[in-house]
Amino acid sequence: MNDSEATPKFWLGNGVLALALLMLVFMGELWEMMGLMAMVLWVAVALAGVYLLMSDKNEPPSMPK
Repeated sequence: MNDSEATPKFWLGNGVLALALLMLVFMGELWEMMGLMAMVLWVAVALAGVYLLMSDKNEPPSMPK
């Protein structure tokens, strides 16, 4: 098991994904205010969060032999 400490990118990625979850909770109101741009903004925020989490992985995946 990997016991390395979490980096700032990890925490930032989790924060951005939490924001994306909050946006989903209020998507009805966002949709009324912004229309289709609300969904485009949500996709961009979710992609940014996933990118930050995945860019934190600096070691190759281990495969069983």
